[in-house]
Amino acid sequence: MKVLGVDPGLRTSGYAVVESRGRGLTILDAGVFRADVKLALAARLGQLYDDVSRLLDEHRPGVMAVEELYAHYKHPRTAILMGHARGVFLLAAHEREVPVYGFAATRIKKSLTGNGRASKEQMQRAVQLQLGLAAVPRPADVADALAIAMCCLNERRLESLA
Repeated sequence: MKVLGVDPGLRTSGYAVVESRGRGLTILDAGVFRADVKLALAARLGQLYDDVSRLLDEHRPGVMAVEELYAHYKHPRTAILMGHARGVFLLAAHEREVPVYGFAATRIKKSLTGNGRASKEQMQRAVQLQLGLAAVPRPADVADALAIAMCCLNERRLESLA
């Protein structure tokens, strides 16, 4: 099973393509898409669309996993902007008939650490340890995308056992 994990953002979006082989995981690709903040919103969304389209066409994942939207009452604009970026990723997956699964941040944290309120540092360390990496993935957007992909794979394994 090959999963594309996405941590959507309008300025920076983390991505990770992870493949499950038996009980092990292999990172096939990981990085960030950076939209040019000097461009108008529509042009920035176009950049993200082009980037994720190339990634989907290159790796042909069986599933895309994305973080669900959340809004902090002090920063509602952040959720709105994240929603624009998230919509671009969902559209690109839909056009290629790639199923999309959304996961709440607390569900991702619980899947990897057992604690739905784990800190950013705990999450990054869990990703590092579970993937056998020498260091915590950087930038944080990459670690988040890896965590999202890993959560999806964990959930799919549990479903197959039920």
